[in-house]
Amino acid sequence: MRIMVVNPNTTAEMTAKIELSARAVAGPGTRVEAVTSSMGPASIESHYDEALSVPGILTAVRAGAADGYVIACFGDPGLDAARELADGPVVGIAEAAMHAAALLGRGFSVVTTLDRTRGRAWDLAARYVAPGVCRGVHACDIPVLELDRDPSVAERVVALARTALARDGSDVIVLGCAGMADLPSEVSKRVGVPVVDGVAAATLLVQSLVTLGLSTSKRGEFAPPIPKPYTGALAAFGG
Repeated sequence: MRIMVVNPNTTAEMTAKIELSARAVAGPGTRVEAVTSSMGPASIESHYDEALSVPGILTAVRAGAADGYVIACFGDPGLDAARELADGPVVGIAEAAMHAAALLGRGFSVVTTLDRTRGRAWDLAARYVAPGVCRGVHACDIPVLELDRDPSVAERVVALARTALARDGSDVIVLGCAGMADLPSEVSKRVGVPVVDGVAAATLLVQSLVTLGLSTSKRGEFAPPIPKPYTGALAAFGG
């Protein structure tokens, strides 16, 4: 089994961290390949960034020829479009993390990066879990590209997780960025509740779906896109 983990930004250092998290949980016989997007923003921290990351995601999925795919950005950019293209299952890390967290307690809180991304996390929670399961979304105000450079990251995430648990009355923490994929064990040990990293959760969910012989239905909405010409910078995406 081959799983492709797509980093929708163009920062190779983050791809390496993502790959370590995915490979750490993959089962025997599962080969994980993490790829860095060939085009788009260096980090994804706005709706503008998300929109401009999608062509790179679709390029990677179209060329991937994998059994299943993980979209490794907590905004789950391009997820539905990737499902139209891919033969195997495609799972977003916010989707996987929120579903996993909902199985581990009565409610969860998200600890994410910048405050401006909180609205997107709330939108995804409304899509993925029942009302009231997501109890809060909290931002540590660390830019994505600083997660590997700021030595205070772990302390700040732990402090915010404790605040979130107390304020929201939640039972589980969800880490709201693929760049936090190296933190769940440490944060969980220090705050005393399950802490879910979406990269690991999505990798295992894709592995499970492939093992079950299941993929996205191609009836209706997620059928392959209708061939048509595209122009300008998107000409290569036409068919």
